[in-house]
Order: sequence, then structure tokens, then C-alpha cells
Amino acid sequence: MIRLTWVQPEDLLGHELRQAELEGRDVTSARSRWLAAGGHEAPPRAGASPSPAPPHVRALAERLLDELACASATVLGTEALCPPVPPCGTPAHNGGLRERLHAAWLGRAAGCLLGKPVEKLPLEGIRHLAKATGNWPLSTWFTERGVPPELRATHPWNKRSAHTSLAENIDGMPEDDDLNYPLLNLVLLQRHGKTFTTTDVARLWLEELPAGRTFTAERVAYRNLLNGIEPPHTATHRNPFREWIGALIRADVHGWTNPGAPEAAAEQAHRDAALTHTANGVHGAAFAAATVAEAAGGRSDVHGCLRAGLAVVPPDSRLARAVRHGVRLAEREKDFDRVVDLLHAAYAGHHWVHVVPNAALIAAALTHADGDFSGSITRAVSGGWDTDSNGATAGSVAGLLAGRPDRVPDRWTTPLKNQLATSIGDFDGIGFDTLAELTAREAHRS
Repeated sequence: MIRLTWVQPEDLLGHELRQAELEGRDVTSARSRWLAAGGHEAPPRAGASPSPAPPHVRALAERLLDELACASATVLGTEALCPPVPPCGTPAHNGGLRERLHAAWLGRAAGCLLGKPVEKLPLEGIRHLAKATGNWPLSTWFTERGVPPELRATHPWNKRSAHTSLAENIDGMPEDDDLNYPLLNLVLLQRHGKTFTTTDVARLWLEELPAGRTFTAERVAYRNLLNGIEPPHTATHRNPFREWIGALIRADVHGWTNPGAPEAAAEQAHRDAALTHTANGVHGAAFAAATVAEAAGGRSDVHGCLRAGLAVVPPDSRLARAVRHGVRLAEREKDFDRVVDLLHAAYAGHHWVHVVPNAALIAAALTHADGDFSGSITRAVSGGWDTDSNGATAGSVAGLLAGRPDRVPDRWTTPLKNQLATSIGDFDGIGFDTLAELTAREAHRS
């Protein structure tokens, strides 16, 4: 029996109930009807329940998803409207961009790879595994060597990643959606330029992105496309993941190709994100793109970059409030473990892939590390939640701030072997130096 994650109506409904509550809606009646019929709450970590629901339960899930979607459509305000940010000027084509982009690609890969073996693990599991090998505070790759068998049984590594991402197993950069999406967006710009439309993004996915390489909001939107639903309805039709982190992890290329122009990067990211996300999901993409763009310009420190990211997000949105909270905690607390504990207490009601807590953690990690590359990615990963995505975004920003690939410590770059595995296009095995050259080309293209 195949139980696909993130698609069965009976599994989506629990996530929709939680998402609706985060949006401030009363779902007491819908939840009561669902649980009385034998439905279940959302799976806490993965995306599929172990067995299919009876036909009458599945039918109820479909009806409730549509009822809740109709109610969601009436929600107005800055969180739901997501107006596009108008472009402001043109990118700064300043010297050294190719070198910064090379460091950013390496940084994104290293941060992602660091977080891969502990993705989906609870915070206590990450800490116990690292402490068991003397790697806490986190300072290098995770390893299984020296971890007691009983601890491995209690907190097993991510089974899809451990064989390629533990220190003893790394042999180049393995495939990951956090690298696949930057590759896709590079192709998007090569084919359509910076004036691409959301429909262009949709067509590219259908042509180049294997459906099995998508997750959460992206998987729902992909299925919606196959069912004949067009953007922007792909982001809202039975899509409880519309405020999760997927759009944020697609945003880096929009920032890399608009160096020094955060508003233009945010507007570009908005068009991309609209295929799959709404409200804070889109705000997260705009925040990341603008932060990266400011870093790519080579003129700001990490704190100026985060301010640029916040400037393109509605200040009263939950995303903006979370980012500001993360920054304040990082400025106030010397012990980053304390920062993380406070963030986890504040956002305990969110799924581990939701964009709001993860954006707060990324901002806190970058602030606390004060631009240091190793400190940025290790803090982002040590904070838990979506570890590989957070490490990737932090690594991209920190790599840009480092300015050149030789300023990123060798312990992070040497195991990558200048080689990226992917199922996207003809990129399998490509080097990060080549990707930097291709990205720089798009940044300079008018």
C-alpha cells in the first residue's frame, strides 16, 4: 500500500484546522464534526497517516476542506492580501559579484547538508546526538561514531539522508529540494528573464520538476496543476501548507540576481511564491529574497541585510513580528540555546515546517552569529525545526557576507567536492563555480 505524504484529504484536514486557527478563525464546529466521524488530528512530524480513511471519513474531509477554504477567502488584511512589492531601481552590478555568488552557493549547500541528518528530529534529539560526540555547541558535521546504540534508537537519523550527510559518509553535495529549487529558478530566469510570470513558473515545474521531489505546499500545487487548476488558485485549493516554508527556500536566486536591490528581489520572489503560498508564506519568500539581495550587494553587514528583509514585509504580519522577536532575543541573550528555548516556547503551536517559527530562527541565528559563517549555519541547524532549509538560507546569506569562497572555512567546502547531485535538467554533477558564473550572468542580464 502506497501512502503518499501531503496529499490524502484525511491527512490534509488536520493541517487545515491548525492553519485556520493560526489565521484567527474559529474551527470548533469543523473540528468537532471531524473527530466525531472518526477523523484524526494532523500527523505531528510526517505527512501521512498509516492507513487510508473509510470512504465516508474521506468524503467528509473533502467537504470540510472546501468549507474552510470558502471561509478563508473572506479573510482580509495585510496577512491575506499580500500585495506585490513595487520594484525599486535596478540591481547594483558591482565588482566581485561572481565571487560572492560562488561563496553563496557553497554556503547554501554546506548549511543544507549540515542539517540533513537531523531533519524532523525534535530539538532534544538534536542536542543529545551532538553532545554524545562532543559536538555541542554544534561546530562541525554530525557523526554516528561514538553515539550510543540506545540513543540512536531513541532519536534515529533522518533515514533518507544519513547515508549521504553524516561526516563519515559525505561525498559531494547530495540532492535536496533546498538546492533543486535554486536550480529551477536559475532555469526560469534563463528562459524568461526577470519578467517571468507565475504561470511561467508553473509550466517550468511541469516540464522539469519530478512530482516526487515536491513536498507540502509544492506537492499540493503540483497536483492542482495536473487537475487543471491554474495559479493563483493552485496556492489555495485544499492547500493547508500555504504558509509553510516552501516559498522561502525558493527565494535565494531572486536575491542573488538582484544584488543591492532588495525591493526588486522581493517582487520577483512574490511572483514565484504565488504559485504555492499565500500571506505569511509569501512574506517569508519576500523577506528571504530581500535579505539575500542586500547581502549580495556587498555593502551591508548582516544586521542591515535583515532590516532590508523586514522592510518589504507588512510590519503587522505574523512573519514580521516573528522575525523581530528572533532578532531581539538574539541581541539580548548571550547563550544561543536560551534563544532557541524561548523561540520554541513562543511557537509551540506551529508545525515544524511552518514559515513563521523558521524565519524567526533564521533571523536569530544570523543576528547572534554577527556575520560569522560557521556560527550562522551551526546556530540555524542547532535550533531545530526545518534544519536543512534553515541551514541553507543562513549559509547563503553568510556566504555572501564572507565575499569569496576561500573565506568559507575548508571544513565546510572540501567535503562538497565542487559537485552537486540533482534530478533537475542537465545540472547533475555540476560545480558550484559554474553555478556562480551562470547566476552572475542572470544578475547582469537586463
